[in-house]
Amino acid sequence: MKSIGNLYQSGDWKGEKHVPVIHAPETIQKGEEVEVKVIIGEEIPHPNTLEHHIAWIKIYFLAEGSKFPVEIGTYNFSAHGENGLFTSSDMSVRFNTEKSGTIFATSYCNIHGLWENSQELIVEG
Repeated sequence: MKSIGNLYQSGDWKGEKHVPVIHAPETIQKGEEVEVKVIIGEEIPHPNTLEHHIAWIKIYFLAEGSKFPVEIGTYNFSAHGENGLFTSSDMSVRFNTEKSGTIFATSYCNIHGLWENSQELIVEG
């Protein structure tokens, strides 16, 4: 059986325009709201044309001790030049958690496929 997990690519986001860059605190206090912003092409801008664009970004959280991640948010980018409209390849979401864990961001480029990145989140208190 083939696995989709093997199709995800990652890399250094400062040298690769496809890697989802996660902006989130590394540590929060218990009960504090977390804001996560994900940007595609932060250092090297990703094209946003009908021919070459980011189609979607998804954010997940895997709490320590949990077997499966929870999808926190999905954003589908729908305007890639139609009628002169272009959407930026970034999104943000807020959530609360009582447990430390890992934030995962995934994205899809219509030419270069699936990309992923992750960041640890520590909950204190």
